[in-house]
Amino acid sequence: MPGYRKLGRDSAHRKAMLRNLVTDLLREGRIQTTEHRAKEARKQAEKMITLGKRGDLHARRQAMAYIFDETVVTKLFEEIAPKYSDRQGGYTRILKLGPRQGDAAEVVFLELV
Repeated sequence: MPGYRKLGRDSAHRKAMLRNLVTDLLREGRIQTTEHRAKEARKQAEKMITLGKRGDLHARRQAMAYIFDETVVTKLFEEIAPKYSDRQGGYTRILKLGPRQGDAAEVVFLELV
């Protein structure tokens, strides 16, 4: 059994979708999505915040390779990561909103703590 969810997409589409979700989460601070997508995006977002806490050039380049927008990377390293300098993980939270009207998928807010 793999350690990730396939989310009904091929690998390239899944990777691009998760990169978009993480980029939007770090830009906005809060996004609304389905529960399964949020749980997968949470893993990657927490890795990006950990890179931001390291703060060195190699970490910045690794974050630039994953996050689409350079201004979001700057925000990650200068604003977001310093807030979590004393925290050992758990940078995001998932708040359940209930089922979606069309297909009854569980909708949640994924937000930074």
